[in-house]
Amino acid sequence: MKTPPAERSMQETRSAATARPPRGLRRWAWLALAYISLGLALVALAIPGIPSTEFVLLSAWAAAKSSPRLTAWLENHRLFGPMLHNWRNGRLVSRRAKISASLAMSVCLLIMLWTVPQRWVIVLATLGMGAGALWMWSRPEPDTNRRGS
Repeated sequence: MKTPPAERSMQETRSAATARPPRGLRRWAWLALAYISLGLALVALAIPGIPSTEFVLLSAWAAAKSSPRLTAWLENHRLFGPMLHNWRNGRLVSRRAKISASLAMSVCLLIMLWTVPQRWVIVLATLGMGAGALWMWSRPEPDTNRRGS
């Protein structure tokens, strides 16, 4: 019997988190990527227009390859845990996250329209934010009718 993609993703994550992390330079490289991504996610929470979700996902992926302790912390975190759970169980993005990201990108675009004199910069930023918004809104949402979601 074939394993559904969401279950396969959970199994891969569990096995990566419980597997022995690599040693030496490889482990430190994964760990550095995890912490740098986490730092960027924290900065992105405060600056409109910078997506935090992608950095959290990258951090969790790198942590699963290097640090069971950081992986557990991320999965049990009040803000990041539900986001990671949704992503690992069907690549889901909550409606609240979609709306927050869309509003943040809109605010960023308005600020750029008032402060950036080069129109080509605004066009590139708008295209990038538009592509990110299209991808994000194309992701399915968690079922909010289920208990415990």
